[in-house]
Amino acid sequence: MLDRFANVQPSLSGPALTAFAVTPDDGADLAEASRAIYVGSAGNLSVKMLSGEVVTFAGLAAGALLPVRVSRIRATGTTAGNIIALA
Repeated sequence: MLDRFANVQPSLSGPALTAFAVTPDDGADLAEASRAIYVGSAGNLSVKMLSGEVVTFAGLAAGALLPVRVSRIRATGTTAGNIIALA
């Protein structure tokens, strides 16, 4: 199989290497820090950034892709759904 990115250092501008579904949780970090978050259903997304800041992205449209490094997707304040973390 051809892999055009096999010799490229992973970066935020490159393609994701893995993806996993996220269930928002106020007490548990993600298994792996994200490089981006995909939101499949519209709403708000409350996250804990790798820096420790808690922020809420309000009014996201379905299909939004946020290039953010987060350690947690919080249940409190999150109304968006079908969330996928890209790493």
